[in-house]
Amino acid sequence: MHRFQHTAIALLSTAVLSLPAMAQNAPAAPATAASASAYVAPPWTYKTQQLSRNDVDKLLGNPKKLLIIDVRRPDELGKNGSFPVYLSVQIKDLPEALEYIPKDRVILTVSNRAHRAGAAGDLLSSKGYKVAGAVGSLDYAEAGGSIAKITPPPAPATSATTPAATPAATVPAAGPAASR
Repeated sequence: MHRFQHTAIALLSTAVLSLPAMAQNAPAAPATAASASAYVAPPWTYKTQQLSRNDVDKLLGNPKKLLIIDVRRPDELGKNGSFPVYLSVQIKDLPEALEYIPKDRVILTVSNRAHRAGAAGDLLSSKGYKVAGAVGSLDYAEAGGSIAKITPPPAPATSATTPAATPAATVPAAGPAASR
């Protein structure tokens, strides 16, 4: 028991002595609750231009020449919404989908905060596509743009009982007995 007390005291004193060092290395507490939830974007490292809401609205004004490619997963599309009309190709599947993407349109790539969209834009540009830029649907909505949320239709109601099996048609047996 005596040995346990010395070990506990040693551990406790080490912890107490390290508190000031831990406090110096700890990140500063946010000034307000609003600043804690504010998104801070990482630096833009793509050749594709990151578009503002106004830039996107100008593109949306000429929809016949525009193709919107949303590179997010289906669960993100359902949760966050997207533009009213878009081609959904996940970023991981984009290289295999290139042959299906028309080259006669200007392309706007979309993701949540535009970074995957920037990578998609760079890939498309390198393959000869006309990419206008990349946008984050969350950024666009936060700037006052309108994003559509598509809700799936309700699942069909299932009955509690299994429908009765339809009796099979009876076919007369072949042979002399059947002809009587």
